[in-house]
Amino acid sequence: MSWRIANECAERRFGSAARKQIIMFLADKASDDGSGIWCSKGTIQRHTELSESTVKRTIIDFLREGILIETGRRHCKNGYTVIYSIVLERVGTLEPTSEPDIQTGVTVNPVQPEPGTGSTVNGVRGSRWTPNHPKTIHKPPTRRREVAEEVEGLEAEKILAAYPEDRIRDRRTSLRLIAAAVKAGVEPDDLKQAVKAYAKESEGYTRSKVCFSDNWFKMRRWEKGLAQIQADQEKAREAEAKGRASLAEWIHERHPLCRHITNRQIEDLIASKLVTPEQVCAAGLQV
Repeated sequence: MSWRIANECAERRFGSAARKQIIMFLADKASDDGSGIWCSKGTIQRHTELSESTVKRTIIDFLREGILIETGRRHCKNGYTVIYSIVLERVGTLEPTSEPDIQTGVTVNPVQPEPGTGSTVNGVRGSRWTPNHPKTIHKPPTRRREVAEEVEGLEAEKILAAYPEDRIRDRRTSLRLIAAAVKAGVEPDDLKQAVKAYAKESEGYTRSKVCFSDNWFKMRRWEKGLAQIQADQEKAREAEAKGRASLAEWIHERHPLCRHITNRQIEDLIASKLVTPEQVCAAGLQV
């Protein structure tokens, strides 16, 4: 067996999977100079699991192309076995399987020598390289992007600071999960309120019942807090609407309690089109 011959054949194209399989089997039997291969076509067929006709045809093709040569015969119980030799000079002329080397590194002029071949919606030629290609020129982060990242980091820090300090674990993961939630559309103030709500709810919990920060954000436990916040906000809006309706009714009926309505409330009622300036004046109030 010769690793040198096997490697040389492995790095060349032989035209088909069957041809490659047969030459690799023969290379496994060769000496370092490619000689000394003696095995019958039946042996090759059994080990490669190819058909007998494929093995015979391929051996004949290799002999005709000069990839193999017959160097002798060896007697066996069935007569003789042909001894082959792989011609390394001929194998070396075959097409290599490896990809051509790609020049990498920074040049003096990093501008692409040719226009891009890709196309965009507007028909403008795009880059000919994929983003992870060695020749792709990545733009450095802009100051705006750096500022945005700094702001996101500060927001995440403020939100995590609202979590009970004795339950903060894996700070980096917690901050990453917070940033991901904010990027997904969760308002930072709402998320902070959800954290505060959980802190208040679990204030008297023992350590076995509390949830550490990394798990809390990973399991999206803040969604429960957000749902409660939204429910409370909805109740507040309903109460506010009900209060406006009551004030508007006082003005419509010119109720004595109208004198307790403030100027700001009157402006709000007029803006909401629940009353008109004329109705306000009729109730004895000033617009």
